[in-house]
Amino acid sequence: MLNNRFKMAISILSLPIAIAVTTAQAADEHNTVPGLTYAGAPLGLHGVDPVAFLAIGNRIDGTDKFTGVHQGVAYYFASEDNLKTFKNAPEKYVPEYGGFCAFGASVGKKFDGDPRYAAIHNNKLYVFLNETVLKEFNKDPAGTIAKANQNWSKIQHKAATSL
Repeated sequence: MLNNRFKMAISILSLPIAIAVTTAQAADEHNTVPGLTYAGAPLGLHGVDPVAFLAIGNRIDGTDKFTGVHQGVAYYFASEDNLKTFKNAPEKYVPEYGGFCAFGASVGKKFDGDPRYAAIHNNKLYVFLNETVLKEFNKDPAGTIAKANQNWSKIQHKAATSL
């Protein structure tokens, strides 16, 4: 009996550490809003439904009623169907570069990726800092993506403030 109480106490005490590690990891690798959602993970893509975004090419806000967590990041969805679609293939729907600005990644930085300024290229979602940066991306999407892909492996696990 003492052994079971000890195990339970260790489990309870380790939970905040596990949450903190997941949150810290998400903060470095994924662009999230400050704080946690009800699901216990920080919110990605500013609450915009990534499945709807890719399906119709425009942003629709999701709701916490339909929340999915992937790699320590919570995503909101506009419907249960979109949540199920996401759960079946999350990598297909999450924004590239952890939701950081694709142009920023191409120059070795982690700028905020704002879904108001986004592009879908080869069925992948890219978000950008602002309209000016999106226009720059649109001049040479393939070139920007190639540079971002090269840099992402170097900056992925680094805090945005250290770049």
